[in-house]
Amino acid sequence: MSAAALSSIRTVAARGHLARVPLEAVIIQRKVAAAGLLKPPTYSHASIVEAGTRLAFLAGSVPLDADGQLVGPDDPVRQTEQVLANLEAQLRDIGSDLSQVVYTDVYVVSGDPAVLADVWRVVEASGLSRAEGGPHSSTLLGVASLGYRGQLVEITATAVVPE
Repeated sequence: MSAAALSSIRTVAARGHLARVPLEAVIIQRKVAAAGLLKPPTYSHASIVEAGTRLAFLAGSVPLDADGQLVGPDDPVRQTEQVLANLEAQLRDIGSDLSQVVYTDVYVVSGDPAVLADVWRVVEASGLSRAEGGPHSSTLLGVASLGYRGQLVEITATAVVPE
């Protein structure tokens, strides 16, 4: 990054542009479908968050319980339910919730479209795709493996953190 770019970042921060904003001032606009593209069924092509809004970039939520035990071995649907419960706990701890999520990456250890669809149905039912203003933006990926032995699902998220 250039020195000028770093300088402008410091100036913006110094002028208080990164200050907390009250919930009623948070503006999340979800554009459901870009012109000329197929309208997505339960996610949006883009999410726009107004400048000055606090954002949280959450690490991947995994299907482990509080004791570190894998929940739902060999069951991607059960693992997705646990991942979402863990994601809700992460969000709650920082003062946010599922309705404030603007972006997710959903990783599933499978190349089978039916398995991916099963996982997406759980995501869809969670509230992530029913937020005010429309569904969040998301990418659903079939992958070869994830970090824990037996892990089939992981979700990363970006969320607004209201004041």
